[in-house]
Amino acid sequence: MTGTWPFASGSRHATWLAAHSPVYEPDGQPRRDANGNPVEMTFVFPRECATISDVWHVIGLKGTGSDTYALNDLFVTEDRAITALARNPAERRERGALYSFTVYQLFGSSFAAIALGIARSTLDAFIALAQAKTPTGYTSLLRDNAVIQSQVGVAQSQLAAARVFFLHALEEIWQAAQSGTTSIDHRVRLRMASAHASHQARQVVDTAYHAAGATAIFESNPFERRFRDAHAVSQQVQSHFSVFEAIGRYFLGLPPGTRLI
Repeated sequence: MTGTWPFASGSRHATWLAAHSPVYEPDGQPRRDANGNPVEMTFVFPRECATISDVWHVIGLKGTGSDTYALNDLFVTEDRAITALARNPAERRERGALYSFTVYQLFGSSFAAIALGIARSTLDAFIALAQAKTPTGYTSLLRDNAVIQSQVGVAQSQLAAARVFFLHALEEIWQAAQSGTTSIDHRVRLRMASAHASHQARQVVDTAYHAAGATAIFESNPFERRFRDAHAVSQQVQSHFSVFEAIGRYFLGLPPGTRLI
């Protein structure tokens, strides 16, 4: 194997890495399965086989350590190579419900959960601030401001609605997976709820950040890092508007056209 893989989250403390890659024949042509689809495999190898590049200098989610790694002519034995199960479900060995999900569905759900958690903690921190802070030039607490009251009301509603939708979609597809009846409807709703949750969470964080005023810009307070993290989450492919395009295509009777679904 020779190549470069970015966004290797957790690689700084991992002992094993996995590289997802297309497979090519000796003549350089892509290998194809019985249906004519390009064969993709995941190759597992010890971390010391890779060259890690310290490139994760980012605006948010710094703790993931999602560096880039490279391999140069590494031989991986067959017992450490698995076919992408989304394309080859017949090769699946573990039949538990969890293993019926693709990595894209798991990643999308994970990012949404992180976004909701960031939003919840940011909004809670702002509420605590509003109950104690008297803005410069004012004689009453921040919480007594009618604009602030309405912003908190809207933010609470946004966050609660996004969370309920997300958890409901997760519960639906989990129940279906346990009975082996997962459908495209379930997958679309999960993707829709996940992307929606990330976007709503970012809006809640933006509201709290701006309402906190200059207090929010200091590293000693719990706003600026969560602001950066929330925006880093929503920049990931799991929350791109192309996801909503695929969802819209599905509801219009067209194929989604992406593996993210």
